[in-house]
Amino acid sequence: MAAAALSPALDLSDLRDYAFDWALVDVETSGLVARRDRVLSIAVVTIGRDGAQTGEFSTLLNPGCDPGPVHVHGLTAERLRGAPSFEQVAEQLGALLRDRVLVAHNAQFDYDFLAHEFARARTYLPVSQRLCTLALNRQVDLPVEDMKLGTLAAHYGVAQTQAHDALDDTRVLSGIFRATLREAARLGLPLPLVACPPRQDSQFAPKPPKTPCAYRNPGRLQPGGPLLQGMKIAITGETATSRAELVTRSVAAGLNMVSSVSRHTSALVTNDSTSGSAKARRAIAEGVPVIDEPAFLGLLAGVQSGALHQAPTPEAAAPAPTAVVPAPRPSEPDKAASTDKPLTGQRVLVLGGTHADAVVARSRIVELGGSAAVNLSCSVTDVVVLAGGEYDRRRRRIADLGLPLHDENWLSAPTAVRGDEDEAADEQRDEQRDEQKDEQEDEQKDEQKSAAVRPPAPRVLPRGGVIDLPAPPSGTPAPPWHVTASWVPQDHSEIDVVAFALDEDEQVTFDEDFVFYGAPENPAGTVRLLTDGPAEQTITIDLASLPPASRKVVIAAAIDGEATFGDVGAVQVAAAPDDSAAALALATMDAATTERSLLLAEIYRRGSVWRFRAVGQGHDHGLGDLARGYGVAVDD
Repeated sequence: MAAAALSPALDLSDLRDYAFDWALVDVETSGLVARRDRVLSIAVVTIGRDGAQTGEFSTLLNPGCDPGPVHVHGLTAERLRGAPSFEQVAEQLGALLRDRVLVAHNAQFDYDFLAHEFARARTYLPVSQRLCTLALNRQVDLPVEDMKLGTLAAHYGVAQTQAHDALDDTRVLSGIFRATLREAARLGLPLPLVACPPRQDSQFAPKPPKTPCAYRNPGRLQPGGPLLQGMKIAITGETATSRAELVTRSVAAGLNMVSSVSRHTSALVTNDSTSGSAKARRAIAEGVPVIDEPAFLGLLAGVQSGALHQAPTPEAAAPAPTAVVPAPRPSEPDKAASTDKPLTGQRVLVLGGTHADAVVARSRIVELGGSAAVNLSCSVTDVVVLAGGEYDRRRRRIADLGLPLHDENWLSAPTAVRGDEDEAADEQRDEQRDEQKDEQEDEQKDEQKSAAVRPPAPRVLPRGGVIDLPAPPSGTPAPPWHVTASWVPQDHSEIDVVAFALDEDEQVTFDEDFVFYGAPENPAGTVRLLTDGPAEQTITIDLASLPPASRKVVIAAAIDGEATFGDVGAVQVAAAPDDSAAALALATMDAATTERSLLLAEIYRRGSVWRFRAVGQGHDHGLGDLARGYGVAVDD
């Protein structure tokens, strides 16, 4: 255990909108699964509302288990022997975290691990809000290679001496956090604070992994017919045979035992069909066959063969590790082949206009090779002002940034049409260049050095656009893909991002393959929801671990209440390998009007290749109807 001297104050006194008490945290762990793995070391740096550092704490922890990937964190069992257990330091940690906003790089990871450790210590994590510096830097959108801690430290000029050391990483995070707050203030960005409800016991952990049924659902049990492998069977009420034995025997026979009834259920087993249970009522409403326990046991003895889920076929070779291959679109020419793309590499923000006018403008930006920004960020290169846009609250900040302003005519010929405001902006920038010539020459040299390692700009996809996801280099484990949806912060509505892991019949294998806020991880842990802020949520997909039954993962968004996506406006979707990597593909969905649910994207198999598609299909119905369409049993 160690407490170091306080570092110099971080002067944030002029950033009054961001005045909070902060607790910057980093943990090193024995693995990546919070419900299973343990914290090996932790460091906390506390910062006051004025930016002054008020404390620093770090300690190794003895987890009482294998420390895991020593080659990553360097923490051997010998080093951890004699260190305190988490339970022994829980009270001291709680005092540091209480009444402060928890800040971490990939904050949900650190938060989940701490929540589980506090639960094991029979207490709770005293954190009511958290902030992710990854999410904050994604909003700022810096011109950097990726969002790794070391990359951001180099960009902001923060010294890093020992990566994957909890205390050093937390000190580095402190410098990055201060610099990022200043960038956010310059852009007028709201902080992506996430509310953290109390977790007082270990019951919040996801359910243990459930093995997916290997067989496709053949449909409903026919009168007088046999049970077929893959049939979805539900049980309700008292049974003479123990429920556990019934389930075990059924699973061994190849049946898919489900916990609820939907229109996709093959049969309901019950000894009292008039019991009025929720399952019995749903079975009657959906016309699902109902059989009693003796009849089921008789059929169970003669379950007939079913059709296995189709394994991926090698009909399409995986692309080279660094290749990004656009998939051909039937009956549509490949627009990417066009050379008439004057906005290639540009990121354009649209202000004002009616919803329909803004949709047209953003669609035109994509046609011209640019990407349509949802919020003001460091990557925005141009601003198009439609009717009413001159009153947008961001105009003052845009003027301070010296961004060129254009009217809607600019999108007809962006290389030829120049407005008075554009010329004025040019003059202002020329003056600034003259005044800061020596300083900018140095910056340009640094920029040239970093440009050599910057990744290419993300591929901008229109609605329906498809790309092949690159395979990892040989011998390298595939990272989980991150599909992030973001939008303009809303005052009067909440948006939930959800995911469905589907089989070849476009159905969930079991209800738990519906991932949403109330169940943020499927049982196998291959699909997860990360809440990075009130206007950004991410679905992570471990493609390497998905079972053969999972052929597609659909990512959607839904609005709670009476609002529609026409009220929300544009939703940006980005696909990236790993949480801190640069986006590979980018799409802006903004054609919605009365829709309350919106299919954002899907990742699906084509032969041995995984593909990403930007969907952008809306529905007027809500999340419940959307889930039922994919075979999820949802109570009315």
